[in-house]
Amino acid sequence: MNGSEWLEIIIFFTVLLAATKPMGLYMAHVYQGERTFLSPIIAPGEKLIYRISGVSTEDEMDWKRYALSMLLFNLVLFGGLFTLLMTQHLLPLNPQKLPPFTWQLALNTAVSFVTNTNWQAYVGEQAASYFTQMVGLAVHNFVSAATGMAIVIALLRGFVRRKTSAIGNFWVDLTRGTLYILLPLSLVAAIFLVSQGVIQNFSAYKTVPLVHSTSYDKPKLDDKGTPLKDAKGVPLTENVTVTEVTIPMGPVASQEAIKELGTNGGGFFNANSAHPYENPTPLTNFVEILLILLIPAGLTYTFGVMVGNTRQGWGVLAAMLFLLVLAFGALQWAENSGNPLVAKLGVTGANMEGKDVRFGLAGSSLFTVATTGTSCGAVNTMHDSLTPLGGMVPLSLILTGEVVFGGVGSGLYTMLAFAIIAVFVSGLMIGRTPEYLGKKVEVREMWMSILIILTAGVTVLILSGIAMITPAAVASMANPGAHGLTEVLYAMASMANNNGSAFAGLNANVNFYNLFGSLAMLLGRYVPAVAVLAMAGSLAEKKYVPPSLGTLPTDRAPFVIWLVLVIIIIGALTFFPALALGPIVEHLTMGGN
Repeated sequence: MNGSEWLEIIIFFTVLLAATKPMGLYMAHVYQGERTFLSPIIAPGEKLIYRISGVSTEDEMDWKRYALSMLLFNLVLFGGLFTLLMTQHLLPLNPQKLPPFTWQLALNTAVSFVTNTNWQAYVGEQAASYFTQMVGLAVHNFVSAATGMAIVIALLRGFVRRKTSAIGNFWVDLTRGTLYILLPLSLVAAIFLVSQGVIQNFSAYKTVPLVHSTSYDKPKLDDKGTPLKDAKGVPLTENVTVTEVTIPMGPVASQEAIKELGTNGGGFFNANSAHPYENPTPLTNFVEILLILLIPAGLTYTFGVMVGNTRQGWGVLAAMLFLLVLAFGALQWAENSGNPLVAKLGVTGANMEGKDVRFGLAGSSLFTVATTGTSCGAVNTMHDSLTPLGGMVPLSLILTGEVVFGGVGSGLYTMLAFAIIAVFVSGLMIGRTPEYLGKKVEVREMWMSILIILTAGVTVLILSGIAMITPAAVASMANPGAHGLTEVLYAMASMANNNGSAFAGLNANVNFYNLFGSLAMLLGRYVPAVAVLAMAGSLAEKKYVPPSLGTLPTDRAPFVIWLVLVIIIIGALTFFPALALGPIVEHLTMGGN
C-alpha cells in the first residue's frame, strides 16, 4: 500500500474505535429503557405505538414467548412482502411499468429480506418498482435488523439476570431498536449521501444517446435465463452494438443508508455499492464501510455495560478486530500479488480486475472484508474477479459465521456462542465446571452453542453437494472446474449465513437456487435465533456463581487469543476440504502446479 492508503486505513480504524464506546453506551441506555438525548423527540411516538398495539413495557416474556413473537412477526412480514412482489404491477410508484415477480423469485426475495440476507437473484433496477424498493425492501431492512438486535439483547439479559424466566419484551426491543437507533442514524446517513451525489427521486428512467456507439459480446440465454453453451461447454455469445443507454432513477439514498447500517446489503442497483449512484466518491466509500461496522462494534461495548464489566466487551471487540485486520491483510496481499496467468504474459502489478479505481485496492479490500465479515453483503468489488486466494478470504469470513464483526445482533451472539465453547473446552482441560460471566456452562448451553455455530455450515455443505449433482444447478454455472465449485459454495454460504453477496458467474434465478436458497436462508437465520433465545432463557434461570481462583478470566488477553484460535480451528475443521477443492486447487492450477 502507498502512503495515502495507509493513512486511509489508520484513520478508518481510529474513527471506528472512537465511535464504539459512545455508540455502545447509547444503545445500552436505549435497551435498558433509560432516557437519552433523543427521548424528548421519540418517546411520545414510542408510547403511541405501544398504546395502539396494546403492548406494555412492564410485560416481560420467557424465551418461548419471545421466540414465538419473533417468528410470528417475521411470518407476517414474509406474507406481506411476498404479496407485494406478486402485485407490484398493480401498485403506485412504478413509472417503468415493471411486471410482477414470478412466485419462485418472489418467495426467494421475501425470505431473503425477512431474514436480513438480502440475496438478490434479480436485477434491482429492472425488476423492482419504487414502491417495492421503499415499502417492501427498505422497510424490511429496518425491521430485520431490529430483530437481530433484539435477539442479542435478550441473550445479554440472560447473562445478567438470576433465577427468572423473563428475558424482556420482543415488541419493546424491536420498537426501541428501530426508533432510537436505526431511524435517526439512517436519516443522517441518507442526508450525507445525498450531499455527495447519491440520488433520491421518483423520476422515470432517462434514455440518453452515447457520444460514441460501442459493441460487446453478450452471452446467449435460453428462455429461463440460463447461459447457452456449445458442444464443448463454451458459453455462446452474440455481438451487440449499443447507441443509447437507459439511466435508472429512484429513491436510492434512503435505502442505501439502512442497507449499510443494518448490515442488509441489498442494493437498489444490480451493481450495488460499485454503482456511482449508490457510492459516488471515496468519502462515501469510507462512510459506508463505517456504517456497516458501526452497530456491530458498538454492541460489543453494550455487552460490556449490560453485564457490568466493560473489559468483557473490549475483549470481544479485540478478537473481532484481530480477525478483521488479519483478513484485510491476507486479501490485500493476495490482490497486490496479481494474477499469475497475467504475469506470465509479462504484465505485473496488482489485480485490479473487477475493482473501481475510485476506491483503489485498499478501499476495495476493506469494503470486501467488512461486508463479508458482517452479514451485510453489499459489494463495491466483483468478488468473482478476485484471485483464488483473494476470493477465499471473503468466502472464509462468511463460512466462519460472520463474527468479524458480524451482522447487527447476529454477529455478537455468534461470537458469544464461540466464547461459551472456548470456555467449555478450557474447563475440560483443567477439570473444572466451566463458567462464563458468572453462569455455569452446562449441556443445554453447549447444545445451543453448537446449533448457533454449525447450523449454517452444515446447511452449506449439504446443499452445495446437492447442487453439484443436480443438472439444473450445474447448468447455471458459467465457469467449469474449481472456480465453478467456488461460485456454488459461495452462493450457498452467502444464503445460509444470511450475507447476501454473490461471487457472480452463477445464474441464481432458477428454481433450484430460488427454492433451496430459501431453505438455506430460513435455516441459517431462525435455527440459531431460536437457539440463542433458548440459551438466554436457560442462563436467566441460573444462579450467579462468584468467580474463584479456578475461574478462567474471560476479560484478558489470553482468553481473547484462545477465542480467536477456537474460531479458526472450528472453521478449518469444518470447511477446509471444500476450500481445498475450490480456491486452493484453482490457485495451484493457475500457478502451474
